[in-house]
Amino acid sequence: MTTLLLGKDGQVGWQLQRSLAPHGLLVAYGRAGCDMADGEHLRALVRELKPSLIVNASAYTAVDKAESEAELAWRINAEAPGILAEEAARLDALLVHYSTDYVYDGSKLGAYAEDDLTAPQSVYGHSKLAGEEAIRRVGGKSVIFRTSWVFGARGGNFVKTILRLAAERDGLNVVADQMGAPTPAELIATVSGIVVAQLRRGERLEKGENRLYHLAAANPVSWCDFARSIVAIAGEFPGFNLRLTPADIQAITTAQYPTPARRPANSRLDCSRLESDFGLTMPDWQPYLRRMLEALAEKASAG
Repeated sequence: MTTLLLGKDGQVGWQLQRSLAPHGLLVAYGRAGCDMADGEHLRALVRELKPSLIVNASAYTAVDKAESEAELAWRINAEAPGILAEEAARLDALLVHYSTDYVYDGSKLGAYAEDDLTAPQSVYGHSKLAGEEAIRRVGGKSVIFRTSWVFGARGGNFVKTILRLAAERDGLNVVADQMGAPTPAELIATVSGIVVAQLRRGERLEKGENRLYHLAAANPVSWCDFARSIVAIAGEFPGFNLRLTPADIQAITTAQYPTPARRPANSRLDCSRLESDFGLTMPDWQPYLRRMLEALAEKASAG
């Protein structure tokens, strides 16, 4: 079986190279090898490779920048998934795609289930939801994972931003009225591999079947509490040379930290459908964060 992985250099794509390797020949492309904004090139690539599995971990993820680059975000997040879905359906291949908590407006009090009403508040959220809808319209075999607050050792993310600021500043203000589950890229890739393996072995998708799952770590927190956890754990390792302690991170409101794109106040995702269908239990994010920080500290000390 040939697997085509797109977005191999991103946080999730980098980890997917490990989890997808056991499933046969893996052909992986990053931005340099495949321009996701070029629909004709993307279509030609799939037709040349004729994969049995297409995994799309590529996306336009600059949430605030998307407000001024809506056309580019739309081509990558909305149009490209539709093209991949069309080509996958033509090959009777399975398409795996990743979406986001930003498809919701965050007004719900509890965790969001897959069937809850979507109401994105940003260009990014609208473009990602449009990508989901394009895949479903085509009617091929597909699995869409919605995830939240992704972090990992590869690429830029909130964890690395906090580490940088904690080494530069004596105090930090972080939003405390937005809740979500920090989700390790490693976990997303591992679960993706498990789902693909189970679908290949026994519980195969029917022709034209689309499945939507929420995939996030357990124990949601606020951005502020996440930042305090990052600094607390990083403070145990000498390689970071932090100036901040968790007590130096002050809680502020979203209104006190305006951004070009609106974020959902509640990004908590109910993962019970995924857990039930595949016999999984979503783990806490903190052990993943500790492993990541330990590895980064060792790298900093060695370099």
